[in-house]
Amino acid sequence: MSAPVGRLLLLVSAVAVGLALPVAAEIKKESFREDPRSSIMFEKFGFSRSGEVRIIISGASVSSPVARADLKQLGFFLVSDESLLDAIDEAREEGPTPEKLVAASDDDPDDGAAAGCVLDSPSPYVRKLFTFKNMKGGHYNRSFPVTRPDEYALFFANCAPGSLVSMTVRTEMYNVGADGSKDYLPVGQAPLPAIHGVFALCYAAFLAAWGYLTLSSVSAQQIHHLMSGLLAARLLYCVSAAEDQHHVRATGTPHGWDHVALYLFQLVKGVVLFALVGTGWCFLKPVLQGREKKVLVAVIPLQVAANVAAAVVGEAGPSLLLQGWATWWNRTLLLVDVACCCAVLFPVVWSHSHRETSSKTDGKAARNLSRLTLFQRFYAAVIGYLYFTRVVVYALRTAASYRYRWASVLAEETAALAFYLFMFHTFRPAEKSHYFCLHDDDDDDEMVLREEELEL
Repeated sequence: MSAPVGRLLLLVSAVAVGLALPVAAEIKKESFREDPRSSIMFEKFGFSRSGEVRIIISGASVSSPVARADLKQLGFFLVSDESLLDAIDEAREEGPTPEKLVAASDDDPDDGAAAGCVLDSPSPYVRKLFTFKNMKGGHYNRSFPVTRPDEYALFFANCAPGSLVSMTVRTEMYNVGADGSKDYLPVGQAPLPAIHGVFALCYAAFLAAWGYLTLSSVSAQQIHHLMSGLLAARLLYCVSAAEDQHHVRATGTPHGWDHVALYLFQLVKGVVLFALVGTGWCFLKPVLQGREKKVLVAVIPLQVAANVAAAVVGEAGPSLLLQGWATWWNRTLLLVDVACCCAVLFPVVWSHSHRETSSKTDGKAARNLSRLTLFQRFYAAVIGYLYFTRVVVYALRTAASYRYRWASVLAEETAALAFYLFMFHTFRPAEKSHYFCLHDDDDDDEMVLREEELEL
């Protein structure tokens, strides 16, 4: 492979990694045993004007079945997001034509690998930190200052053909405050503890008001207590997220139980929300019909599995992304989440169609028309919320500058709070609710739905 092409592939991989995984903000420690990869990304971090990268290596060794590896061809470097595209363009301009590339590959697949090492690149866009030649006895410990604000990715490059690397690496990336304190949260995530803290207070007030309303109302039903559980789960999620991020900022590592609670309450709030949406947010009839049960039985386990898998992938670390399975899992989890969002709307559509038909045929047009209007509002709100949180927020997270990564979290939390306020106001306890249809005059509706199921 030609010299600049090796650099080009490595730099393009940096773009892929950055888009596939969220920014990590913790101290990382990873071990490698006879790893053959030519590049490994350890961390991405948004720096202010005063930051540092600290790398501690122990037990480093290199083995090669062909010849003794050149230690200058193995090392670490930084590349910034701002200069990444320029570096790719530079490597592409220096690269050969496709015909020359094919000819070189046919002659010797490894030809030029070392010569094209990114560690030897004169490019101003790549900052080489050190190579294995600088280590003593397989150990290394040094901090490197970062004075130019940007988001940087820390990479290890192995340009020695056929060499296998074993080492234990501890990386620390942080900003330094005016008082010399270390801030392990990237610039773009610095406001997150405050954002989650504010929303925790909002949900605490929301839950208190809702609890008072349901306890003082004689019309409160079991669904209202489930809605209280949703608010409690959302509150605890915000509290655990704020505490977890605050601990990361101060120490560089998640705080045990807070980190576990973060994933737990994220799972609970998602499952309860999907259960409420799948049932039309209320019991339109005493017992869920067969089709609705099948949908919920399929969607809820998928949501549980997706949340567990997301936690595993998130904790695995960005260095595993280039092995391929993490990329596949991230894409699969996104598809599963979108599929669940679509599937959970089927019961809503079925009930909506039935209400629309019955409003014209059962002699109770006024009552059913009122229910249908409310149902249309509910349907529009659910579609809008799912579209915003799955599409708009993702686009905002991807397109936003590294300094404004917090904006996607703020947008998502604001949309969720607005959605909850609308839904809880719509389905608040009332003596004559158009939605909580558990009276005798709805027995006919239930029979019609059962007959429709038999026809299907």
